[in-house]
Amino acid sequence: MSNTQRYINKENMRAKEVAEYLGIGLSTVWLYAKQGKLNPIRLSNRVTIFKKSDLDSFIDGQSEVGQWVQHLKYINLQKW
Repeated sequence: MSNTQRYINKENMRAKEVAEYLGIGLSTVWLYAKQGKLNPIRLSNRVTIFKKSDLDSFIDGQSEVGQWVQHLKYINLQKW
C-alpha cells in the first residue's frame, strides 16, 4: 500500500503523516507551514494537525501554478 493510499480516508493528519503523504521531509512540512504554504491547526502546545483537503489543494496548486512559477524563474535565470 502506497503512502497516498494509506491516508485517503483520513480527514486530518499530524505532521509526520503529512510528510509521508506529500513525499517530503518533516522539516519541510514545518517550513511550508511557516511560509504559509500549509495551514496548520494547533490543537494544543504539542499537537498540530493539517486538514487533508488543504493538503490536496496544496498538491493541486503545486502541479499547476507551482510548475509554471518554477519555469518562469528558470527562464529569468537564463537571461542573466
